[in-house]
Amino acid sequence: MLYRHPLLWICVTLLLLLASAALGDEYAQARQQLVEVIEQDVRDTSLYLDKEALDLRVMAAIAKVPRHEFVPAAQRHHAYDNRPLSIGHGQTISQPYIVALMSDLIKPQPDDRVLELGTGSGYQAAILAELTGQVYSIEIIEALGKQASERLSRLGYDNVTARIGDGYYGWEEHAPFDAIVVTAAASHVPPPLVAQLKPGGHMVIPVGSSFLTQQLVLIEKEAGGQLITRQIVPVMFVPLTGEHD
Repeated sequence: MLYRHPLLWICVTLLLLLASAALGDEYAQARQQLVEVIEQDVRDTSLYLDKEALDLRVMAAIAKVPRHEFVPAAQRHHAYDNRPLSIGHGQTISQPYIVALMSDLIKPQPDDRVLELGTGSGYQAAILAELTGQVYSIEIIEALGKQASERLSRLGYDNVTARIGDGYYGWEEHAPFDAIVVTAAASHVPPPLVAQLKPGGHMVIPVGSSFLTQQLVLIEKEAGGQLITRQIVPVMFVPLTGEHD
């Protein structure tokens, strides 16, 4: 995994800021400030994470993706606050620190095929699209799914394929996946997702009771199919919904 080298990070940051300025991006500085806040959060939770910095590529994606495009107009002035925001339909766009952490935990590689459950606004999918080759994203709420798909297309994320459906069952025709990211809390790890995870792959999923504190769980599937699980940090996500137990 690539961790931050100070000089390289400064160069990447300056290039992103210059490119954003050239494009008239008024939010570039806000994104950079958000990156610094996330970096501090990572240091503050390093005992949970067993690391003091996230993958440089993940932080570069946070510095690049326009989060203000993924929140309702009335929330834009809060777009770069490090907290979740309502996107309607009882759903939220996740806290940026959690988005960065989940993206880091799956150890993303440029050629990876990734499944996301819970498209929501499309922000997590956009971050994953910056890091991997192909993202397949499922949203159960039709209105949100359509909005996210249109938004991702408009912003040029052509390597994201989204559909409306129950993410509990995954997306078998595109399996196996190098990584799976679940952005809603489940009472247990869905067996179809385990089956669709490639050996050597990683899944990150919040597990626990609805609307109570859950545990963000990292799962690694070994070559023989055995699962290695690790609880990372306490989290609070909206529940995974659908026609399943």
